[in-house]
Amino acid sequence: MKYRVNSTIKVFKNVMLTATLACLSMSCVSNAKSEKTTTEKPNFIIILTDDQGYADVGFNGSDDIITPNIDRIANEGTKFSNGYVTYAVCGPSRAGILTGRYQGRFGFGRNPIIDPTDENSGMPLEEQMISEVLKPVGYTSSIIGKWHMGTHEKFRPNKRGFDHFYGFLSGGHKYFPSDLTIDKIENAKKDWSWYNTKIMENNKRVEIDEYLTDELSHEAINFIEREQDNPFFLYLAYNAPHTPLQASKEYLDRNTHIKDKKRRTYAAMVTAVDDGVGRILAKLDEFGIDDNTMIFFLSDNGGAKNKGSDNGELRGFKGGYFEGGVHVPFAVRWPGKVPAGVNYQNPVSSLDILGTFAGITKAPIAQERPLDGVNLMPFITGKEKGVPHDVLFWRAFDQGTLATRRGNSKAIQSDRDGNHLFDLANDLAEQNNLITESSVKENNVQYQQLTEEIKAWETELIDPIFKPLQGRHVDSRKRKKNKDTNK
Repeated sequence: MKYRVNSTIKVFKNVMLTATLACLSMSCVSNAKSEKTTTEKPNFIIILTDDQGYADVGFNGSDDIITPNIDRIANEGTKFSNGYVTYAVCGPSRAGILTGRYQGRFGFGRNPIIDPTDENSGMPLEEQMISEVLKPVGYTSSIIGKWHMGTHEKFRPNKRGFDHFYGFLSGGHKYFPSDLTIDKIENAKKDWSWYNTKIMENNKRVEIDEYLTDELSHEAINFIEREQDNPFFLYLAYNAPHTPLQASKEYLDRNTHIKDKKRRTYAAMVTAVDDGVGRILAKLDEFGIDDNTMIFFLSDNGGAKNKGSDNGELRGFKGGYFEGGVHVPFAVRWPGKVPAGVNYQNPVSSLDILGTFAGITKAPIAQERPLDGVNLMPFITGKEKGVPHDVLFWRAFDQGTLATRRGNSKAIQSDRDGNHLFDLANDLAEQNNLITESSVKENNVQYQQLTEEIKAWETELIDPIFKPLQGRHVDSRKRKKNKDTNK
C-alpha cells in the first residue's frame, strides 16, 4: 500500500511537471506568435481579377453580384475610390503592376503574342518584378493563375524570381477540366487553342478535376500552408471573370436572382472568386498570420463591353481610356496597420503596389530602373499630407492614344477617340467634354498644358518591342484620325 501511494505521488508529480512544461511551451508558442505578428516581415498578397467591372463588387455599390469576402478587404481596410491601372488591357497592365514602372519604359506596350519560340515577346529580363525585388530580403514568392508575361522559356515564372508557379502562361484560359486537352503550349498551333492547355505546376503539366477558379484558390491555400512560418509573396492572378463565360452549376445556382443569362454567368464567376478570397482570409486567421499579412485587391482593367460586366457610371470599357477602361475596384487590408473603413479619394495607381512593398521591407530598387509607383502607407495613414501622385499618365501605342489626370482634370488625345478635357470632380461619367468650338479660352489653355506635359512624358518611353498579337493591330498613328465614336 505504501508503494502504491508513493508511486501515485510520483506519477502525480510527473503529470504536474509535464503539464507545467506544456503550459510554458504553449506560452512560448503564444508569445512567439504574438512576436511574429508584430516584428517580422509582413506577408504580401495581390488578388487580381481579370476584366472585372468597377461596379461589380459590393464595396463599389453592386447589389446583384454579392461579394462579402472581397468587401471585407475594403471594409476592414482602405478602399481607393480613385484607383487606376496603367493600361486598359491585360498584359501591359500586369506588367505595370509587377514592375512598379510604366510599361512603355521597357516596350511592353501591347499584349504579347503567344509564341514560345519568340525570344522578344515578354517581360525584358532587365526589368525586376516584385518577386525579384523581394527575394534579396528573404521572401518566398508564388504566382497562381494567369502569367501573360511571355511564353518563351526564359520569360517563365520560375526564371523570374518566383519559387512556385501554378497556372497557365497565356492571356486566357478555359475553366472546365474536360476542355484542358493540350499537353503543352508548344502544341497549341491554332489561334486561341492555348486556352485549352493543361495547367502547369512549375515546369510540369498537371491534371485538375475541379472548376479552374476553385483549383487556383485551393493552390493558394496550399502555398500559404507551406509558407506560413516564412515571409511570403502570393500573386493570385485569377482569370475570372475574363471570357469564356463559363461557370459551374454550384455558382450559377447562387445567382438565379439575375435574369440576364450572360450577367448571371459573369456573376457566378465572380462568386467563385469571392469564395476563394473568403477561404484565404479564413486560412490566414487560422494560422495566426492575418495581422501580419497585407492584401491588395484589384482588377487588371475595366469591365469588357458586352461581356456581362458593369462599370457603373464610368464611361467606356476595357481597351479604352475613358474611366471605364482604367478606373478599377481597388482596396488594401492589413489589420492594425492600414486604416479600416476608410475611403481614400486621392488618385492611386497599381504602380504603387510594388512601391508599397519596397517601402515596407526596405528592399533595394535598381537606380537605373526607378519606380514610378510610391509607398502608399504614409499617405493612407495620414503621416504624409500630400498626394501620392501629382499626375498619372497612359499611352496606348496602337490606338494613338495619350491620356493624363492631374488633380481632377483629365485630358485625352486620341486618333481613335478624339480629344477631350474633363473635370472629374463634377463629371466622373465624362459626359461633358470641355474642349469644343465654343469652349472658354481657359479650358483650351488647360488642355494644351496637359497635353504638352504628357507629350514630354512620352519622350521617356519606347515603342513596343514585340509584334502585335496575331498581327491584328497596326500603328494607328499612320491612320487618318477617326471621329469620336464613344460619345
